[in-house]
Amino acid sequence: MTTTTTTSLTNLLNFDLPGLIAYCQELGEKPFRATQLFRWIHQRGAPDFAQMTDLAKSLREKLTAQARIEGLKILTQQESRDGTIKWLFDVGDGNAVEAVFIPEDDRGTLCVSSQAGCAVGCRFCSTGHQGFSRNLTSGEIIAQLWFAEHFLRQHLQTSERVITNVVMMGMGEPLQNYSALVPALKIMLDDHGYGLSRRRVTVSTSGVVPMMERLGQDCPVALAVSLHAPNDALRDYLVPLNKKYPLAELLQTCEDYLQFAPRDFVTFEYCMLDGVNDQPEHAQQLIDLVRQYGNGKAWCKLNLIPFNPFPQSGLQRSSNAAVQRFAQLLTQAGIVTTVRKTRGDDIDAACGQLAGDVKDRTGAADRMAKQRTIRIHRTH
Repeated sequence: MTTTTTTSLTNLLNFDLPGLIAYCQELGEKPFRATQLFRWIHQRGAPDFAQMTDLAKSLREKLTAQARIEGLKILTQQESRDGTIKWLFDVGDGNAVEAVFIPEDDRGTLCVSSQAGCAVGCRFCSTGHQGFSRNLTSGEIIAQLWFAEHFLRQHLQTSERVITNVVMMGMGEPLQNYSALVPALKIMLDDHGYGLSRRRVTVSTSGVVPMMERLGQDCPVALAVSLHAPNDALRDYLVPLNKKYPLAELLQTCEDYLQFAPRDFVTFEYCMLDGVNDQPEHAQQLIDLVRQYGNGKAWCKLNLIPFNPFPQSGLQRSSNAAVQRFAQLLTQAGIVTTVRKTRGDDIDAACGQLAGDVKDRTGAADRMAKQRTIRIHRTH
């Protein structure tokens, strides 16, 4: 007698719709069966083939023998005073990743992780200080949305869609996991899946220029770029990837992306660090920088993010007065500027706080611990 282990079964969460059609064809099934199956998985959240009553019994039996629909094991769930919910998911081998649901009056946003850890090593990011273990699969990326959407429908006792926006701003650099990212994005966008608008799915990157160019061709969604500094010297320090793709190359790629983007602007994320990048001269350098692109049009939006301190960073949050002064200078220069409202910081779910558990394979934590000398730029 032979037995089939769960892990040897094909996890259908890994397939976008074309992939599932190809898989079903291997089983001798027509494409419309794959579409039915896809809807059951993503629109209805069905984890069991026996629930899929409009599929032929013979197909259900085939799927039960050869396939599975398996999400991620939940290690913890925490709910903030402001309604933000954070989940810690087990991805095996001592690694765990986090996803965060942020409810607002007019939308529900899910922040999704793409890697166990991150190899970029930004100074102000808690994930980066943990190092890097591995990329997530497409199934592990989409499983965060699959679980959260259907859990929240039950939790909130609604049959309506709860998650209207997805931001790839959790753990990891999404564009360094490109081959798994794109199928997951396509599932989010597919009308037979989650039916999200391209305008409401955002990929956040620290500036992986070649993959930004590919994303514009393969799956153009909204783009957010972790800028955090107005000059190369400071950005080299805060975002080490800048040494490979400096600001001139990065901003030109951002401008070029707008030919394909669903929105007419790119969002620049700018984490406000006390005495490091928050002075008036930094604001002026930033104004001068963005004015070099866009042919005089308002082509970008600045999102100022209050830093969420953690001990290993050696950094401090800018004062509210400094943030408001910085925002005012940008706004007066005609740059659309917002200050991100901090959500979920009481459960370490705010921007830059997601850390999970990472079995570091890169030695990043040790390297970053040796580089905690912070450059202070103060004006008096």
